[in-house]
Amino acid sequence: MGETCFFIGHRDAPDSLLPTLTETVERHITEYGVAAFYVGGYGRFDALAAKAVQAAKKRHPAVTLTRLLPYHPYDRPVPIPEGFDGTFYPPGMERVPKRAAIVRANRYMVNNSGYLIAYVAHPSGGSREILDQALKRQRRGLIRVTNLTGWCSL
Repeated sequence: MGETCFFIGHRDAPDSLLPTLTETVERHITEYGVAAFYVGGYGRFDALAAKAVQAAKKRHPAVTLTRLLPYHPYDRPVPIPEGFDGTFYPPGMERVPKRAAIVRANRYMVNNSGYLIAYVAHPSGGSREILDQALKRQRRGLIRVTNLTGWCSL
């Protein structure tokens, strides 16, 4: 085990997504060897993703869950949320303007993860842009993308 997985999705993801997300996380652990999951903290999809990984950690104690921080912890101190193993602030983000921080942090994770679990159902917003970047990387064999909606923007 040792692969890394990141999550990206719409803020308004429905609670009914949780069973599918839980099953997908389990498959990533048991079939793909994912041991480290990274999730942001903005919106319903991120909360559901964290909940799914936290449930999986009970069955797979070696799995870790890390909160992605788009803003420098010095500027916005963030205690480690309950159920998480730590926080991560991507290197080189210190000079990124705050208005671009979330997108830049998400791009970093896509470029440094072996897997992406997405919930992107429509063509607007930052989640679609990150999915597009991941799909381009997938065509080069650099990441494996699972979009839970089945929608593909490219």
